[in-house]
Amino acid sequence: MDLFTFPPIAALLDGAYTFLLWLAALLEPVAGSAAAAASVILLTVLVRVALVPVGVAQAKAEQMRSRLAPRLRELQRRHRRDPERLQSETMKLYADENASPLAGCLPMLAQAPVVGIVYALFLHTSIAGHANTLLTEQLLGVPLGASLVGAIAGGTATAATWGVFAGVLVLIVVVAELTRRAFRLPVDRSADASSLAGAGVARLAGALQFTTAVVAVFVPLAAALYLAVTVAWTFAQRLLLRRRYPLAPT
Repeated sequence: MDLFTFPPIAALLDGAYTFLLWLAALLEPVAGSAAAAASVILLTVLVRVALVPVGVAQAKAEQMRSRLAPRLRELQRRHRRDPERLQSETMKLYADENASPLAGCLPMLAQAPVVGIVYALFLHTSIAGHANTLLTEQLLGVPLGASLVGAIAGGTATAATWGVFAGVLVLIVVVAELTRRAFRLPVDRSADASSLAGAGVARLAGALQFTTAVVAVFVPLAAALYLAVTVAWTFAQRLLLRRRYPLAPT
């Protein structure tokens, strides 16, 4: 059985479909034929606003890890000959300070279901037993349900298709590069895996945005728009939160 026909998931998908149609109707006087695309962008913004507390928690966790760095280095010095003791003491330190080396993954995990719903809305021809009219919506002549790879494979890629997807991909890549430069962290190569976890997550967050550009080539345009707005919002939010919660000097 298709996962999206499972009653609870089908009901959730139908609710999201109805909400997007309502947003599109609300935006139509301003956005015109791009109202459906604008509704996807507005949905993305609403999701990101809802996740602001998660972003704040992430920024606090990064600040905490930077503050703990000298104590982690001291633990490495004292227990370098006893890896098991080092691991347990490191985990105890994080637990005592209510911190986690993997806290940076939470925002990505929290929004994964929303990305899946947006993807499904522009993939299926029917939603909860009725026709999916969202597939007929377009942005600058490009169907929101079309992917770049699918258009190329099907021979339907037009100049508009290339132009719209190029704009989305350039935005994602530029933001990914800005993120990499703004949040690069020095890494102590002599440290063990536990102490490198926090820096690794921060680096992973930037690297994943380059991967996002690859994903955007394969997903429907609506989902690609969601991803582009998400990475741009995430970058701006991290800049603001880094000023509010600066890292301890190294």
